Amino acid sequence: MKKQLLLIDGTSYIYRAFYAIPHLSNSKGLPTNAIYGFAQMLLKVIKDFKTDHIAVAFDVKGPSFRHKLYEEYKAHRPEMPDNLKPQIPYIKEIVKAFNIPCLELEGYEADDIIGTISKHMKERGLEVIIIAADKDMLQLIDDNTTIVDTMKDKKFDKKDVMERFGVEPDRVVEIMGLAGDTSDNIPGVKGIGEKTAIKLIHQFGTIENILQNVEDVKDKRIKERLEAHAEDAILSKRLALIDTNVPIEYKFDDLITSSPDYPRLKELLMELEFTKLLKEIIPNDASNKGRYTSITDINALNTLISKMQNTMEMAISVKVEKAMSDNVTGIAICIKPHEAYYIPIGHSYLGVSQQLDKRSVVKAIQAVIETESIRKISDDIKKVYMFFKLNNIQMKGVVADTGIAAYLLNPARSNKGIADIAYEELDYRIPSSKISSYKDIDINTACDIFCSEVDAAYQLSGRFLPQLESAGLLKLFNGIEMPLAEVLAEMELSGIKIDNECLIHFSKELEDQIFNTKKEIYAIAGAEFNINSPKQLSEILFEKLKLKPVKKTKTGFSTDEEVLRILAVQHELPNAVLNFRELSKLKSTYVDALLELINPLTHRVHTSLNQTVAATGRLSSSEPNLQNIPIKTELGKRIRQAFVADKKCLFLSADYSQIELRIVAHLSGDHLLIDAFKNDKDIHTQTASEVFGLAPELITAEMRRRAKAINFGIIYGMGAYGLSAALGISQDEARSYIDNYFLHYKEVKAFIDKTINEAIENGYVTTLFGRRRYIPEIRSESEQIRRLGERMAINTPIQGTAADMIKIAMRNISKRLKSERLYSKMLLQVHDELIFECPTDETEIVKRLVKEEMEGVSELAVPIRVDMKIGKTWADLD
Repeated sequence: MKKQLLLIDGTSYIYRAFYAIPHLSNSKGLPTNAIYGFAQMLLKVIKDFKTDHIAVAFDVKGPSFRHKLYEEYKAHRPEMPDNLKPQIPYIKEIVKAFNIPCLELEGYEADDIIGTISKHMKERGLEVIIIAADKDMLQLIDDNTTIVDTMKDKKFDKKDVMERFGVEPDRVVEIMGLAGDTSDNIPGVKGIGEKTAIKLIHQFGTIENILQNVEDVKDKRIKERLEAHAEDAILSKRLALIDTNVPIEYKFDDLITSSPDYPRLKELLMELEFTKLLKEIIPNDASNKGRYTSITDINALNTLISKMQNTMEMAISVKVEKAMSDNVTGIAICIKPHEAYYIPIGHSYLGVSQQLDKRSVVKAIQAVIETESIRKISDDIKKVYMFFKLNNIQMKGVVADTGIAAYLLNPARSNKGIADIAYEELDYRIPSSKISSYKDIDINTACDIFCSEVDAAYQLSGRFLPQLESAGLLKLFNGIEMPLAEVLAEMELSGIKIDNECLIHFSKELEDQIFNTKKEIYAIAGAEFNINSPKQLSEILFEKLKLKPVKKTKTGFSTDEEVLRILAVQHELPNAVLNFRELSKLKSTYVDALLELINPLTHRVHTSLNQTVAATGRLSSSEPNLQNIPIKTELGKRIRQAFVADKKCLFLSADYSQIELRIVAHLSGDHLLIDAFKNDKDIHTQTASEVFGLAPELITAEMRRRAKAINFGIIYGMGAYGLSAALGISQDEARSYIDNYFLHYKEVKAFIDKTINEAIENGYVTTLFGRRRYIPEIRSESEQIRRLGERMAINTPIQGTAADMIKIAMRNISKRLKSERLYSKMLLQVHDELIFECPTDETEIVKRLVKEEMEGVSELAVPIRVDMKIGKTWADLD
């Protein structure tokens, strides 16, 4: 079998990767989309071909010999995008780290280098595989050479060229000379396309032969064009012809495939933050080599308990399938670096060996868990809290959650698991299993996995705590986030009661409405079709009803919400489709989903409140997302009616009033805002008065609505385009509103400018309580991404401070409820609002307590106000 050489057109794949993958950057702001796509392609090629020799060719910056022949060669191509330029050196470094030669030569293109090397290798008797996508490469195909386009998974050999063009591969350049190539701005002969060119080459063989025998061309029009553009034909052939005699210097032995330089590859991929790719590329020889032991009998458990009692610090992980369940599969404990233990409890696969029962284990470790002097660490402390609370054990001495610590140090790595963090920080891999359910994993495998996790958590704690202190984040970590983890555990355990029958009835109502809306749509359209199919809907709207398309997608004309709202002015069908979509989403995403998530034992839904997701520090909610239930619509209110307080209880809502605008007043020191809030003025009416130049009593409801959009738009860094879209006005009018706003609120403008400048200088912004958010986007060379970074920089200190304030309030309220021995429970946090369930006789007490804590959470330059409401259902609180 012949030896193979793989030649890769690097430049072509860089551009394809850049445009195929949307914006991607590391935490330092370096764009990485092209690097990532190219690295993936390179890895795939190496795996798929397992060749003996390999090289990557690149174009060199500057003109090639073709530009000297024809100034307009590739002249229509835009400059290399700003976001691509800094990625090129990294791509070449990755290629070199794979120990693959990077071949390039001034004055020549990658095609010419590949053509030359290909010719040399044929002389050595090697089979050549060219990884490329450009049509001009087909001229290099022969019995020894094939082209492969890996992105389209297509292979081209002589037979494929013959089928497409009806000529040998070396004649493809003749066809290109006549027909030209728009991608490279090769002119060809004006008026001659590919089909005509193929016919002519079939008849005459070469361009030179055609021109020598032009009188034999029967089509008069074609003959005249060939005569008029003979020089263009010769030039175009020369431009399309790949030079196979490039004076490139290289050593044949350098092309021989060898093992990558793994340390260099790891260094590069870590800098680029390609953790997933790193695991694929680097051999699995860096796993944590610890002493891990399964505890399967009572004597071994007692020995472990003795060790735990004599330690100052331990890491713990509890493996349960669902957070609300105490059906535990096992508990992992680490008492010092590289020494961890796994207690299997609930494994249930066929042939499972001896395990300890849950009751014995929980009873045995209870004293240690409740001992405050033994410091506790976990990678998911909220889950551990929930497990022990379900078993009536109060865990004490909690000092660190490594997931929260990692998130505070860099919110960009939100919700990353212990495996990724351990690999990035500790340089070893935690083993994994393809089995999704804990109870089905072999005990020995589980021991390796779960002990590695707690071992990593133990070590990461020692690494992260000094980093938090150095970054000024330790107070935030110890004072807000760590105490909050227990509060969130209690809230999740409490859940919120659902009126099952109310939701079932509403689901049936929605089903009927969807059915009727469907019939209405078919009647309007005059045909039945799949309303959920964009293709079929597009055919009805634009072909059958002849509505004018608004915008195009890759697959046809768009039928998204924005388009349908525009089309609704022209015809009644788009509005009916919008109604159908709203009803369908409401039923599937909210009503039916909630019914499935009701816990059969508690008859409540127990949402997960996520601490390490939102980069601003806000909490998020999932399974179900209770922060996202529609508020403003009647249908949304119907869903909220199904959330009911328990017997003899009421819901209490406490909502910060205009908290973000009050924070803007404090952070900016703007005298007009401060005066408005201190004197309880309507801030939106005041803004309208300033912007429109009218006395407050002359401000109309529409003016106030516009001023409200301006006030909140400024917080989110909204420009003229965004405000014009929000208000349905021209960009010029929106710009005049913004300019007028800043003319009066000068300190707000100064605060925004200062915040943006500090973000550019430092690379991050901070909240009033020291929370950091790194904003690499603000240093981007792309104006669009840079503008996004500026909006993040403006919004984060405001929204993040509000998030910190409500978290402090939650911590303090939880303490007060316990210390005052109240039965009321905090159930939900929805951004600036807290919802409690209170026995009716405690409602007024809790109302005063909550108001005190929420309004007294921090001293701002303006008063903090909380709006309170009481009701039997969530809808009553709207």
